[in-house]
Amino acid sequence: MSQQPVFAVVGHPNKGKSSVVATLSQNDAIAIALEPGTTRARQAYPLSVDGQQLYTLVDTPGFQRPRRVLQWLEAHSLSASDHPETVRAFVIQHQADDRYVDECELLAPIIEGAGIIYVVDGSVPYSAEHEAEMTILRWTGRPSLALINSIGDDDYSDTWQAALGQFFQVVRKFDAVRAPFTQHLSLLKAFGQLEPDWEQTLARATDLLAQQRQQRRHQAAGLIARALEDMMAYQEKRTLTLDQVASISDASLAETLRDRWYRHQRQREQTLRVNIEHLYQHQRIQRQEAELEWANQHDLFSEDTRKHWAVSKKYLAGAGFGAGAVGGAGIDAATFGTSLGTGALVGGLIGAAGSYFYGDRLLLPALNIGPLKDGLKSATFGPVQDSQFGYVVLGRAVDHWWHISHRNHAGRDLLELEPADQHWLERLDKHSRREIQKAFDRCRKQKSLSHQQRQNLATAIEHAMTVYDDWRLNRP
Repeated sequence: MSQQPVFAVVGHPNKGKSSVVATLSQNDAIAIALEPGTTRARQAYPLSVDGQQLYTLVDTPGFQRPRRVLQWLEAHSLSASDHPETVRAFVIQHQADDRYVDECELLAPIIEGAGIIYVVDGSVPYSAEHEAEMTILRWTGRPSLALINSIGDDDYSDTWQAALGQFFQVVRKFDAVRAPFTQHLSLLKAFGQLEPDWEQTLARATDLLAQQRQQRRHQAAGLIARALEDMMAYQEKRTLTLDQVASISDASLAETLRDRWYRHQRQREQTLRVNIEHLYQHQRIQRQEAELEWANQHDLFSEDTRKHWAVSKKYLAGAGFGAGAVGGAGIDAATFGTSLGTGALVGGLIGAAGSYFYGDRLLLPALNIGPLKDGLKSATFGPVQDSQFGYVVLGRAVDHWWHISHRNHAGRDLLELEPADQHWLERLDKHSRREIQKAFDRCRKQKSLSHQQRQNLATAIEHAMTVYDDWRLNRP
């Protein structure tokens, strides 16, 4: 296999170099600051998939004295044929020179064999300083591409495009914070075309990254499925002695168990979110959401919350019919077909009717206090009795996943989660609807899901994620 590619990300100070490195290396720990000089020494960031290192990004300081450097190079060069060696000589001679410490840091990985990613801010005009920088980089003779990363509101992209095209083999606009994943792969493919020694390695890298993205979606669906199973089936339990039974009313006991049940559900949802974020290598996200208060009018079971994330009665009836019909089909099978499908029909109707009327309200879990036995009483709160709860959790989970999966690692803004304004799940295929509804019904009845049922639920959720992705990207 060809040597692993190394890319030195270079340019003017504070023009988005570190953002490009963070996004292309999938590393949100890289410091990104508005103040110039944040990066004072080169730092290598390798990107690996399944333990296989694909390439390395090198974050570098910005040019400080490009015109002085170019003057030195021109004064020590005899012809174009010695340009790369002249740059090498400059670095060797000035490594201990405080005047050129930044230039030596950024040129060192290039003379050692790195490709060049030159980053400019398309919102500021082109200048003589930039031309000196580009000339120096061209002297190195290394494969190179330029990225126009506009930071401000003004747009000088056309001027930049014309200027950069004279110095670099490939010029692209690239917003490190918002560029879609397909653009990441496109950059790697472009570099592979510039350097034949890297073509095979980078083609393999783009394949692995595309597979990783699919695998992450699959794993995220599994994480959401497990969280839904946990939250739908969760029951808060407490065992009371006789003295405790005498000292607490049923109302107080219900309140205590309910608070603990709410706290558990909230924590479980937060755990799911952290797991999804870590799956996509986001370790430092600050999250801001329309926080749902669990004990007032914005309660997770409230009408206000339900209208944002729960499904319609029509949807519930359809999903309930399908789930019920599957159960009724067992009767038909047991009668060796003599029921002529009556079991499936009756099961479907019962399921549809139950879901239809059930979906018109949000039911809180009930408090159950068992009989006194061996001097002890047990009390339980939960599981949830309303399958709409599952759709609320599902909607919030898929929305969070969507934001995380589309978020670049250069993003430092707060992650804002807001309720949906229409129901995307209406577009889900009937089979997936039935699988989700069946799982919800079993969980709220505290019936364990089999391995196959868990797989079916995860697959249905993955389909729901695809539906949400399409709805989110194409909604008006």
